[in-house]
Amino acid sequence: MSGKQMEGDNQRRRALARQAREQGRRPSEVGATLGADKQLESLDRGRRNGPPPAGSRKPNAERAGPVTPAPAPGGRPMPLPDDIGGTVGTDVAVIAYRDLVSDVGRRAGVDFEQARAAAGATVTALARALEEADRQRLLDAVPGQLCDERSLASADRRRDLAGFLEEVARLSHRSPEQARYQAQATLSALAEQDQGLVESLDLPEYLRDLLGPPPAGGGLVDPTGGAAALTDEELRDALATLPYWSADRGRLTRTIELPAENLDRVLGRLARLRPDTGRGPMVGRETPDTAVLTVRTRSLDAVSALDVALAHQIDDAIDEVGGGMATGAERSRRPRPGP
Repeated sequence: MSGKQMEGDNQRRRALARQAREQGRRPSEVGATLGADKQLESLDRGRRNGPPPAGSRKPNAERAGPVTPAPAPGGRPMPLPDDIGGTVGTDVAVIAYRDLVSDVGRRAGVDFEQARAAAGATVTALARALEEADRQRLLDAVPGQLCDERSLASADRRRDLAGFLEEVARLSHRSPEQARYQAQATLSALAEQDQGLVESLDLPEYLRDLLGPPPAGGGLVDPTGGAAALTDEELRDALATLPYWSADRGRLTRTIELPAENLDRVLGRLARLRPDTGRGPMVGRETPDTAVLTVRTRSLDAVSALDVALAHQIDDAIDEVGGGMATGAERSRRPRPGP
C-alpha cells in the first residue's frame, strides 16, 4: 500500500467516524474505527462490563481446586498470649529477685550490684552447705538469678563458719569481715521474705549464729538490720590497736608523710584493696609527700566494725610495701584520741 493510498484511507475513516459520532453511533459500528479510538472504547467496555468470562486459559472456581473455607462464625475465639491463666514464672522470679536484692542492699548499706553479688554468694554457699533435700527446697524458693546448678560445683571446703565465710568472701570478692556482714544481711532478708523457708532448712549448727542480727554495738549489723556503730568504749579499744589512726566525725583517718616516690608506691598498693576486698580508703593527696587516708561507712554517721577491719587491712598493705617503713621513713602525724 502506497503512502498516498494510506493517507486516503485514513481520511475516509476519519470522515466516517465523524459522521458516526454526529449520529450518536460508535465509529466501529460503521467500520471506521481508528486505532486510538478502538483502544479507548475497549477500555471503556472493560470498565463497564467487568472481567471476561472464564475460558480455557482462565481457571474458574471448579478448575482451581479446593477453596479454603471461610471461618465458621461464632464459637470461642483463640486466646491471646495475655489471656493465659496464672502469672508467668519469669515475671514472678524477677519481682522476687529485685525485692530480695533491694532488701539486702538496704540492710548492708550497699548499692544494687553489690547487694546482688552478696546475695548470690550467700545463697550459693548456703546451698553447698545443705543436704540434698534442703538444698533443693532452697533453690526452688529463691530467684534463679542468684544461683544455678553450675555454680554449685565446687571443691571441698571447710565445714565450719570460717570456711563458709571464706567461700562467701571468695564468691563476692569481699573480705571475710564483709562476708559475715553480707551473709547476715542476706539471711535476714530471706527470713523476712519467706520465714517458713529459713525455719524449714536443717542448717548446720555453725550457721545458726548468722540467723539473727547481733546486738547493737560491737557487731556488724544492728537489730533493724542496718550497719552497727561501735560504742564509745569499743571505739577506744579499737583505736588502741590502730596507733596511726584517729576517729573524727564518724570516720577513721590516718595521715602519712613519705618521700613522693615511696608514697606513690604505697598509694598504688592501697588502690588494689577495693577490687580485691570491695572496700578501700578515700585518699586525699595534700602535698607530693603527704596523703590523708579516710575510712567511713556511707550509710552510717559513725565508725563501724567494718571500718576498723579496713583500717587494719590498710596498715598491713602499707607494711607490705614499706617493709618497716611505717616505723622508720614514715613520719606519721600523731593521731587525735577518740571519744
